[in-house]
Amino acid sequence: MPPQRGPRPKGRRPQRPPAIQPLPEQPAPVAVAEVGTVVTLPKSIAVGDLARALDLSVVDVIRGLVNMGVMASINETVDFETATLVANELGIETRAEEEIAPVAEEAAETVEPAGAKQVLWEDVDPTKLKTRPPVITVLGHVDHGKTSLLDAIRSTNVTSREAGGITQHIGAYQIEHNGRKVTFLDTPGHEAFTAMRARGAQVTDVAVLVVAADDGVQPQTIEAISHARAAKVPMVVALNKMDRPDANPDQVKSQLAEHGVTIEEYGGDTPLVPVSARTKQGIEDLVEVVLLVADVNDLKADPDRPAIGRVIEAHLDKGRGPVATVLVQTGTLERGDLVVAGTTFGKVRAMVDDKAKTVGRAEPSRPVEILGLPEVPEAGDVIRAVADEKTARALVAQNARERSTGAAAERPATLDEMFAQVKEGQAKELKIVLKADVQGSLEAIKGALAKVPQDPVMLSVIHDAVGDITESDLTLAAASGAVVIGFNTKMEAPARRVADATKVDVRQYKVIYELLDDVQKALTGMLEPEMVESNLGHAEVLQIFTSGKTTIAGCRVVDGLMRRGAQARLLRGGAAAYDGKIATLRRVKDDVREVNAGLECGIVLENHNDIQVGDLIEAYVVQPKPR
Repeated sequence: MPPQRGPRPKGRRPQRPPAIQPLPEQPAPVAVAEVGTVVTLPKSIAVGDLARALDLSVVDVIRGLVNMGVMASINETVDFETATLVANELGIETRAEEEIAPVAEEAAETVEPAGAKQVLWEDVDPTKLKTRPPVITVLGHVDHGKTSLLDAIRSTNVTSREAGGITQHIGAYQIEHNGRKVTFLDTPGHEAFTAMRARGAQVTDVAVLVVAADDGVQPQTIEAISHARAAKVPMVVALNKMDRPDANPDQVKSQLAEHGVTIEEYGGDTPLVPVSARTKQGIEDLVEVVLLVADVNDLKADPDRPAIGRVIEAHLDKGRGPVATVLVQTGTLERGDLVVAGTTFGKVRAMVDDKAKTVGRAEPSRPVEILGLPEVPEAGDVIRAVADEKTARALVAQNARERSTGAAAERPATLDEMFAQVKEGQAKELKIVLKADVQGSLEAIKGALAKVPQDPVMLSVIHDAVGDITESDLTLAAASGAVVIGFNTKMEAPARRVADATKVDVRQYKVIYELLDDVQKALTGMLEPEMVESNLGHAEVLQIFTSGKTTIAGCRVVDGLMRRGAQARLLRGGAAAYDGKIATLRRVKDDVREVNAGLECGIVLENHNDIQVGDLIEAYVVQPKPR
């Protein structure tokens, strides 16, 4: 028996390599990676993500790890060195994520800058520039006829044969008027307009403000004016519902003037066109005026370069996969182009226009739906055609890095930052979104702010209204780099979530002079440092001792530590019964400076003897918050 057991291990050992030996002969899938392809990898990566990054199956990657003696499942993480060894074994070159910046600079002609307000391209040859169609966004109060007006413009400018075929809504469309094209963005309202602008998607050339002649200027009209003005785009007023018997255009004109929109008739620079979406009155005139306003700006682009544009909207279609509505801003996008959109890239398999027709190319200012991206991009993402996959991967990595770490560059201004900038001598404008509980308070605050010295920093109230702080206020502030100031107002829960996400500075006050004082200090660079409370620890009172008139609390430190001289709060039943200082701290019989968690000590509170067994003593310090 012993002689028979000896040979069996020898028989089994040679059988193991055959299961692994064929593996080096099976890197057939590696042929997918083109020669010279460089894959960017982070410091650590899950095995499943590594397989996707290398464009290989998870089985191949796990098999490669097993060959190296690393046993890892699909969800386990491996470090960069291990991932690199596996990739190299499979014939793929890798690069650490932090090394990608110079590659992106070399590979891409122009790389998307972190600052949303910088231009995305520079046309080096002015002789190649050609006039492009203007891009129009329609804004206004709910029920004032924005959608009806857009439908009237579209139906007026298509043939009867085409009219029945326009069944596909792609969020944007292009019309032709007297041989000239105009692009309209069919957005849900100024919230979407500003939410895109908050991500740097400044795609609008002219804003059409729709006001109902029978209803006049309403709260959302005022918001739309503020949003268009903050975007610094010219406005054209479309005075809708002029067919109504109770239309009062003179009243609307006066209301607009009260909110800083002076029409040409009153000596201003804002055109006003009376229209009726129902009867089609004035539709042709409105398009003519929009074209005239656009001509003043001399809109041009180079159609002969690789395309750069913006994602207007995107969604996942069950039958077609990720679908993105794209507005080309410069260059020409063609079917088959390799494009990068935010943190995803792919080849354009098909392009569809607003009439549901398949097209082969999209020139500047033309909106199209594109198919072929592996993932759904975000609205506002830059989309650009690139030469090869190496460039695409580099841009995707850079965009991902900027999205995760570059948010600070786009973070709205705060009063604290304004203070720091003034101290450094960087004069800048402080923009404010102002909300108050009643009109009287709003007017009083605006009047007082106008008297605040504005040297060296200018103060600009970009939007003011009565009511609680809303999501719209936050998106406007985020897009404009403004501070939101509320007086006797609440902040809605959705708005609070937006504030947390965008890091907009929201200041709420109940006393006007405190509001004015903070703004003035920020403008003059004398804002006091903000004092913040830091918890040190808690101690539970176990026994009570008396020494003369002094009460000594025998405690056990539950967490953190107790410190002599620190601020102390006596908690009884969850409520604060005392707020003062720890006058004396003893360990056994010795006076000590600190006692850590788990130890017992004696505590005397400054000028307070009402202490009971079961009370909790909370120690804390108040320190200035670093600016």
